[in-house]
Amino acid sequence: MMSLEKLQAIKAEMAPVMEGRHVLVCGGTGCTSSNSMKIIAKLEEELKKNGLENEIRVVKTGCFGLCALGPIMIIYPEGSFYSMVTEEQIPEIVSEHLVKGNVVEKYLYNETITPEGIIPYNQTTFYKKQHRVALRNCGVISPENINEYIAKDGYLALHKCLTEMTPDDVIKVVLDSGLRGRGGGGFPTGKKWQLARNLVKDADQKYVCCNADEGDPGAFMDRSVLEGDPHALIEAMAIAGYAIGATQGYVYVRAEYPIAVERLQIAINQARESGFLGKNIFGTDFEFDLGVRLGAGAFVCGEETALMTSIEGNRGEPRPRPPFPAESGLFQKPTVLNNVETYANIPQIILKGADWFASMGTEKSKGTKVFALGGKIKHTGLVEIPMGTTLRDVVYEIGGGIPNGKKFKAAQTGGPSGGCIPTEYLDIEIDYDNLISIGSMMGSGGLIVMDEDNCMVDIAKFFLEFTVDESCGKCTPCRVGTKRLYEMLSKITSGTATMEDLDKMEKLCHYIKNNSLCGLGQTAPNPVLSTLRYFRDEYIAHIQDKKCPAGVCTKLLSYSIVADKCKGCTACSRVCPVGAISGTVKNPHSIDTSKCIKCGACMSKCKFDAIVKS
Repeated sequence: MMSLEKLQAIKAEMAPVMEGRHVLVCGGTGCTSSNSMKIIAKLEEELKKNGLENEIRVVKTGCFGLCALGPIMIIYPEGSFYSMVTEEQIPEIVSEHLVKGNVVEKYLYNETITPEGIIPYNQTTFYKKQHRVALRNCGVISPENINEYIAKDGYLALHKCLTEMTPDDVIKVVLDSGLRGRGGGGFPTGKKWQLARNLVKDADQKYVCCNADEGDPGAFMDRSVLEGDPHALIEAMAIAGYAIGATQGYVYVRAEYPIAVERLQIAINQARESGFLGKNIFGTDFEFDLGVRLGAGAFVCGEETALMTSIEGNRGEPRPRPPFPAESGLFQKPTVLNNVETYANIPQIILKGADWFASMGTEKSKGTKVFALGGKIKHTGLVEIPMGTTLRDVVYEIGGGIPNGKKFKAAQTGGPSGGCIPTEYLDIEIDYDNLISIGSMMGSGGLIVMDEDNCMVDIAKFFLEFTVDESCGKCTPCRVGTKRLYEMLSKITSGTATMEDLDKMEKLCHYIKNNSLCGLGQTAPNPVLSTLRYFRDEYIAHIQDKKCPAGVCTKLLSYSIVADKCKGCTACSRVCPVGAISGTVKNPHSIDTSKCIKCGACMSKCKFDAIVKS
C-alpha cells in the first residue's frame, strides 16, 4: 500500500538521479516521425563505446514544444539544446560534448547562441513568454517511469485530497481557481464537478470521463500531454472521482494516437501496481480505477454525449440535452467529462492553491492555455501561454513571425468550430470572452496562421468540407444544411455564384446554428460567418469580378506568358501535362487556355518569371 512516507522516500531516492548527468531526447509523435528513436539507439551505442553507459542517462521524453526544429536533444545539467539532430551528428556530439565537455555549437538551436555567449533555451523568443502548467513535465521526465513523475511531486495532490480534504473542499478549490474547460466551451470545471456531486446524491454509480479524442485539424495538445505526462491525467481523474463520488473512469482516446495510447496504458498499469488506482488508495476507503476506450476518429465524438454513447458501444451520436451528463451521462449515470488539458491543471491547483492559479490570466479566464501553433508561421509547435497574452505576441514573438517576408492575414482559432481573426485584432488579449466577441472561439487550442497567399473563401470551404464529412447525420440542419452550405461555397470559388447566393448562404448559416442538435452543427457555420464578417470583399471579388485575389481558387485562375521575358527555353512546354503550351526554341511561347488545367507546373519550372497567373 502506498503511503506519504513511501512517496517521500521515492522522491528522495530520485533526486540525485534527476539532477545527475542525462540526455533528454524528444519521443513525441513529431520527433519520432523524424527518427528520434534511431537517434536514441545511436546515442546509447556511442555512450557504450566510450564507456559512459552507466554515467549518463538517456531519457526518451515528451514534446519540448518547438516541433519545427525536431528532433530535439537537450544535455543536462548544462541544458545545451541541440535541434534538428541526425544520427550522423551523434558520434561527434558524444565525443566532443559528453566526453571532452566541448559544446558542439554548430548543432545547437541557433537562438541560444548570442554575442554574449550561449543562453538557456528557455530565454529564447519561443520559450520566454510561455508559462508551463499543463505541460510542466512534458520534455522534462520519462513518461514511462512513474518514479520520475513522483520526483516532480506526482500523486502528492491525490494524497492531499484523500487525507486532508473533503470532496466539497476539493470542488471549492477548483471553483475558486477559475479553471474553465479547455475542450472548447469553457464551462467552469468546478461547477461541472459540483453538479455531478449534488444532482443525484444517491446514485449507485458515477463516472469520470476524459475526452482525449482531439478531432480539430492541426491540434495535438492533448496527445502531447498523454505522450509526455500521462500520470498527471491519471492523478487528476482520481481526484475528480473522489470529488464527485465516482469509482470508475474512462479515457476516450483516438486510435490514431498509438504512442499516446501505449504510454497511457503503461502509466495506468504502473499506477495500479503502485496503489494509486484500485481499492483503499493511500489507506483510505476510496477506490477508483481507469479504463481506456479507443475512438475511430469521428469528430462528432468530441461532443460529450456522442463520446459517452461511443464508450457504451453504440454509434457515436449526440443525445438531446437535458438531461445533462452531470445528471444522466455514461450508462445513464451522473458523469463528469473534461479533456486532457483541463485535467492536467488539477494536481497543480490542489498543491499550489486556487489563488496561485487565479493569479494568472484575465478576470474571467484564469490560468494558461495550450495552443498547437501551425500554418504560415516560423516556429510551428506547442505553446502554453497565460490567458490574456496578445495574438501579436503569439504570432511574432513566440511564433517567430511569418516566413518569407509575407504579411499576416488571419489566424484561425477553434478549428472547424471557430473563426478567423483578422489583422485589426492582432492586439486582442486571448481569452474565452474576447474571442467570442469577435466571432471566433478558444476551442481545444488549434491556432492556424494564414498569410496574404491564403484565400479566405477557400479556408471557409476547407473547414465546411471537414464538417460535412464528420456530421453524424442525426439531425437535418447539420446533415443537409452543411452540404448545401458547402455547395454554395463551391459555386463562389468556381465563379458561378451570384450576390443573391451570398445572402442565401448567410441566412442558411444562422439557420444551421440555431437548429442543430449538438455543438458540431451549431458551430459549423462559424468559419463562414467570420470570413464573411471580415473578408466580405474577397467573396464579392469571387462573385462579381470572377477573380480570386489570393490566386488560390483554381477555376478562377488563368496563366499567361509574358513574351518579353520568355527566352524560348521550352522548359514550360516540356513539363505541361496536357500539351497546352506551344512555341519553338528561342522564341516566345504561348498557353492555350482552353487546354490549360491550371496546375501551375509551368510557372514553378520557369526560371525567368515569364509565366504569370491572374
